[in-house]
Amino acid sequence: MQRKEFLKTCAFACLSLTAVGALLPSCQASHTIIGSLEKGTLSFPQSDFIDAKKNVLKKYLVVQHENLQYPIVVYHQGENAYEAYLMRCPHQGAELQVFGERLQCPAHGSEFDVHGTVMNPPADQNLRRFNLEIIEEKIIIHLQ
Repeated sequence: MQRKEFLKTCAFACLSLTAVGALLPSCQASHTIIGSLEKGTLSFPQSDFIDAKKNVLKKYLVVQHENLQYPIVVYHQGENAYEAYLMRCPHQGAELQVFGERLQCPAHGSEFDVHGTVMNPPADQNLRRFNLEIIEEKIIIHLQ
């Protein structure tokens, strides 16, 4: 490969990676919301589960708030059925990443299913589950 051809290839690869990198956060952002935190609860509108572009319900949402150390993932399990889990690996406390119907620890590879059940070690405990309720079309997660 000649120098000129090599430089063209490298430049194209860099531009491609930059474009892909710019697109990935927007994909994740569509499943990430900021909840309202008050009196030991975290809440958000149930309508946040609706994907307006595709007119379907999202399978999960990641709910964040600046006063929470870890986000909470809420999985839609069926009509008015939701489950909420702390996105903290019980093995050594790393923040989990969501990959559709599984959560994965970037530190050591532990995996959890949509019910917070550990599927792959080294974690040996299930995720912390929160009680939640739906009141006036708001999902309310009880943090205690």
